[in-house]
Amino acid sequence: MTPVPTGPDGRPGSAAHTGDATGSGATTVTAVDGTAAWELLLPAASAPARTRGRALQAALREAVRSGRLAPGTRLPSSRDLAADLGVSRGLITEAYEQLTAEGYLRSGRGAGTWVGDAVRAARPRARDLAPRSGSDRAGFVPGTPDLSLFPRSAWGAAQRSVLAELPHEALGYPDPRGLPRLRTALAELLTRRRGVVADPERLVVVSGVAQATALLASVLHARGVRTAGVESPGSPQHDALYASAGVATVPLPLDDEGLALGPLHASGVRAVVTTPAHQFPTGIAYSARRRAALLDWARSVDGLVLEDDYDGDFRYDRAPVGALQGLDPERVAYTGSVSKSLAPGLRLGWLLVPEWLADDVVERKRTTDLGHPALDQALLARFVERGEYDRQLRLCQRAYRERRDVLVAALAEHFPGSRVSGIAAGLHAIATLPERYGPEERFLARVAEAGVAVRSLAQYGHGASGAEGAKRMVRLVLGYAHLTPGRIRAGVERMAKAV
Repeated sequence: MTPVPTGPDGRPGSAAHTGDATGSGATTVTAVDGTAAWELLLPAASAPARTRGRALQAALREAVRSGRLAPGTRLPSSRDLAADLGVSRGLITEAYEQLTAEGYLRSGRGAGTWVGDAVRAARPRARDLAPRSGSDRAGFVPGTPDLSLFPRSAWGAAQRSVLAELPHEALGYPDPRGLPRLRTALAELLTRRRGVVADPERLVVVSGVAQATALLASVLHARGVRTAGVESPGSPQHDALYASAGVATVPLPLDDEGLALGPLHASGVRAVVTTPAHQFPTGIAYSARRRAALLDWARSVDGLVLEDDYDGDFRYDRAPVGALQGLDPERVAYTGSVSKSLAPGLRLGWLLVPEWLADDVVERKRTTDLGHPALDQALLARFVERGEYDRQLRLCQRAYRERRDVLVAALAEHFPGSRVSGIAAGLHAIATLPERYGPEERFLARVAEAGVAVRSLAQYGHGASGAEGAKRMVRLVLGYAHLTPGRIRAGVERMAKAV
């Protein structure tokens, strides 16, 4: 009977005796999957001579860390393993000594070398937590642009040019506000396209609207603000962003013109988040009268309006309404990004702050991340300066206008009597279906069973879902920008067949 191998402490090891398998009379050590230990190291043994030692150490370390060589496994002698691999004994000796020093192996005088007990087998896998619309190719979940429209060729050309011309010192720690070149380019762009009062000295480059919101929430909390108003229905991310800074959110209802003034005055808040150009998700644009009243409120309470201009460039029936910030830059902080025009994965945006908040916001940005990546900023600056960003906006506007028209026509065909509300803008539309398709809960369940991802307007509200009559109505928030016209038509038809 073959004896069970034991370690120097008397415990069973995992070496399996297979006789003179290697021709050296050595004992072949097998990994947990039956592979000979020396076979695990063969690729490393074939590495170039000057890197072979490090490669052997890395391969042996990974074999132990992954659990292929289990704790208590006795390893071949340095002489035998060197012969098996066809390398010098010194490389194996050095590898054993290094991994013994790190705790992966253990050894005793005259007792050989063993896999240590300190390492626990781990098979790390990087999970992908990025938002996904699921496997359905006709999902109408809002918020995502058509990523296939990203200008890869133009972006790549700009990247090569920037790398060639960027001075070495520009790769050091940047101004926490952002590269002066980009802030200047963005200030000109936003003044021209959105009508803001854009002083480059008060413009901060951020990783998107989420970071802009978190920065402002943190600064407001430091100034004693403990509550902030949010639109209801509205973007669900604001609650978590303000909560992370210790600021509670107060849901404020809307009417046909924007935030309802009575609840706003009664709330006691001194800061409020708004989407006045194209309210998310209802799709309305704040009326001129309501915009003026909102600024009057901010002045009366010495407060601040955070304007989230998430898709202000995309208006299809007329020129976009200018940003609220242009009416009173000392009462409005303005933020936007390239997430809807280029790609959210770029994580590039901007924040224009009133003068009285500028120093605090810049200092908080400095302590948060020491500034945004310089290369990305220089690339976007060149893209804006050369007119490529304007061309990209025109491309997206044409594509998204067509897709909205297709959606409206498909709803009229497959859901007769349905009504699309809100202005012709942005990347989503609100559809109210006739009452015969209700109640909403049943409609959503049947559509989900058919494999179509869709959200209701009620999912973006705060607190109670409303009156019983509202529950019977089916009101959908339909994102269309990421879908081709054919997929839009097919998705609407699929919904209709499901109900």
